[in-house]
Amino acid sequence: MAGDAIELTVPGPHGDRAVRLSSPTRVIWPEAGVTKRELAEYLVAVGAAFIEANGDRPVSLQRFPGGVDGEQFFSKNPPKGAPEWVRSVPVTYPSGRTHPQLVLDEPAAAVWAAQMNTIVFHPWASRAHRSDLPDELRIDLDPQPGTGFAEAVPVALALRELLGEVGLTGYVKSSGSRGIHVFAPIDPEHEFLDVRHAVIALGRELERRLPDEVTTNWWKEERGDRIFIDYNQANRDRTMAGAYSPRPTPDATVSCPLEWSELERTDPAEHTIRTVPARLAELGDPWAGMHDRPGRIDALLEWWRRDLDDGLGELPFPPDFPKMPGEPTRVQPSRAKKADDDSAG
Repeated sequence: MAGDAIELTVPGPHGDRAVRLSSPTRVIWPEAGVTKRELAEYLVAVGAAFIEANGDRPVSLQRFPGGVDGEQFFSKNPPKGAPEWVRSVPVTYPSGRTHPQLVLDEPAAAVWAAQMNTIVFHPWASRAHRSDLPDELRIDLDPQPGTGFAEAVPVALALRELLGEVGLTGYVKSSGSRGIHVFAPIDPEHEFLDVRHAVIALGRELERRLPDEVTTNWWKEERGDRIFIDYNQANRDRTMAGAYSPRPTPDATVSCPLEWSELERTDPAEHTIRTVPARLAELGDPWAGMHDRPGRIDALLEWWRRDLDDGLGELPFPPDFPKMPGEPTRVQPSRAKKADDDSAG
């Protein structure tokens, strides 16, 4: 109700801002009992680290008007009524269309987004002023049914070593669920398709070294219980939850940056809206200064060309993407086989 509204004071680079928060006692995470006010206060508490990781980037807002158990939708264009200090930039989507997309420059903008029922923040891998050129190589380690975070840990550690071999520095975080995200800062010199190819080459090399633990197979029926390298998260307009972003899990978990030294002993379920602010205050931000020394993807693109010469071509794109040159069929293998069998009969 409007009468329940409060005003939060949010410090930031331009001084304090007053952000109105309606219905502060409304429960957003029913199982954990976390309210809208707690969500907003969490974003204030982690504000500086949150903006360092996710700011100055086009961002999509995953909004839950009825809480995490209700309906959800993605908001990309600036919603009506956005404050004048919340900016947007034009970005080009895979369809070729160009539209304005939100950019978060200060913690108050994240709190305003929470007022708009945002739970998950999805930043692009590129900066607002050069949105066509990613400055992060992002690898999503996706456990399959029967596996979880524990099975992804040794794969993440092997991935870190592999990144080091090609001159890249990996930064790790929990996904806020069962998976692990590894980001590597890179010079913004290549378009999204090139960066996608670098991720594919990296994933294929990791798959060669850990064939029983890793897969790059797009089709779920071919993955088994291996950790999937979701290379399609490197596509233009494909994003994953940002660092310190809340997640719509029952326990109100957070996609939490980690030190590599703690990866094998951490429990991602312990990193929640209620625990991460104290963790950040005590231990600091493992991702601080992440972009001080970016690397290059030249070696990975050489691997991509090597694999092309060896007959390994493009991999399938998501079904909602335009058909791409050199892309294999998007028909699921078992369905393709059935169609071949039917035609042969």
